Amino acid sequence: MVLALVAASVPLAGLVRQLTVPVEAAAVIPVLACAAIGVVIGRHQPGNPVGWLLLGFTLLEMLSIDAGYYAVFCYSHGHPEWWFAPVAVLLVPLWAAAAALFSLVFLLFPDGRVPSRRWWWVLWAYAGLVACYLAFSYAGTIAAVAGRHIRLDSAGDVLSTQHFPVWFVALVLIPISVIWLSFGAHQLLSWRRAADERRQQLKWLASGVVVTLGVGAVASSLVPGAAGQVLGMAIAALPVSIGVGILKYRLYEIDRIISRTLAYAIVTGLLVGVYAGLVLLATQVLRVRTPVAVAAATLAAAALFNPVRQRVQQAVDRRFNRARYDADQMVAAFAARLKDAVDLDSVRNDLAGVVSRALEPAHVSVWMSRRD
Repeated sequence: MVLALVAASVPLAGLVRQLTVPVEAAAVIPVLACAAIGVVIGRHQPGNPVGWLLLGFTLLEMLSIDAGYYAVFCYSHGHPEWWFAPVAVLLVPLWAAAAALFSLVFLLFPDGRVPSRRWWWVLWAYAGLVACYLAFSYAGTIAAVAGRHIRLDSAGDVLSTQHFPVWFVALVLIPISVIWLSFGAHQLLSWRRAADERRQQLKWLASGVVVTLGVGAVASSLVPGAAGQVLGMAIAALPVSIGVGILKYRLYEIDRIISRTLAYAIVTGLLVGVYAGLVLLATQVLRVRTPVAVAAATLAAAALFNPVRQRVQQAVDRRFNRARYDADQMVAAFAARLKDAVDLDSVRNDLAGVVSRALEPAHVSVWMSRRD
């Protein structure tokens, strides 16, 4: 169903002259990612509601998007007599229900269980607040459809439902936002108490959130006009990280990914700063107007890459990938002892001990050839 709705969104967007690759990709890529991860989780862990929440989100979101295109074509392009035009207007507010389902994923990650009985009260309050929001939206939408005074924005929402009174913001919208923040705060506190496997799962979830927010922040500063489209595509990192965390596929790779990402981000920032500083020094202070200054700055940044990367990687591993850092330290200490070792038996025992502590294999065997 989701694939059929995604396919239908292309001609519908063309009808209302909104078919552009960035906009369509920003809407479709996260939906397809959520649908794929939802199917995989549903097949492997059918008792985990997270997979079904992701599938419900994708279905409601695509229904809202397609209905919005069709409603805009019918009412904003002069075709109000077309079939199911009022139904399309009534389906557009389903995006709010989709957002409500997606937010529950953060609370129920990774095993799909409500953390404690107290959270049931929060969930009931959340359901009531979302119901109030939908009731308010549908009241305006139904009144517009019944009165046949339908004015829509570019997404298909009725314009009269976009203005909220102060009391509604205070009693409904702000509490919903607070509950969303409480879902994130709960996972943050869980990470502080968790250990081993559960902590790695929460790291995957946090990584998806950081990637999404980081890409959105960078896009808003570098390409403000396309920030929404870039953020929409970056949201696909969330379901991917959720799927890896729940299915435990290469779960313990997250430390390596975090350390490499941080290291290369820091190195890139430092080298860009060095390059920009050298270029400004040569062109603005020393008044060197030839391409030689830019070439020299480029060569200096390239020469600094490996030394800076090694030092930064070591510092990052010490904090975020401690297992690798400790293993490197053990190997370095073993190499230093090996220089003065003369007894093969002690070398063999030392080698086996270092490999066991650094790599933690199930079994270690050392074969040495003796020649007299």
